[in-house]
Amino acid sequence: MATINRKLIRQRVHTRIRRTLRGSAERPRLAVHFSNNNVYAQIINDDEHKTIVAASTVEKVLGTKKANIETAIKIGQAIAERALAANITKVVFDRGGFFFHGKVKALADAAREKGLQF
Repeated sequence: MATINRKLIRQRVHTRIRRTLRGSAERPRLAVHFSNNNVYAQIINDDEHKTIVAASTVEKVLGTKKANIETAIKIGQAIAERALAANITKVVFDRGGFFFHGKVKALADAAREKGLQF
């Protein structure tokens, strides 16, 4: 019996999600990614293939290098503030193949509370 490769499964789910999900100039895509140590969020315009705004725990300004719910909340607030500064209010949420609970839900709720609509 084969072993379960969770990373491969997540990548396949993300590929299926990305078939239908597309960011545009009016509604760019808010993509999130979680590694074991860091949390990443980007707002991407898929028409121009450019990242408009990004926030992650790699930046010294945002602090800790932990991928937990508290850190996800900080990143969600930071990405929302930067998006609003760039005149972006509506986005399409791309959960990156991760389940919508825990860290993903915390990041999404924090971004919504700061004013992003999705």
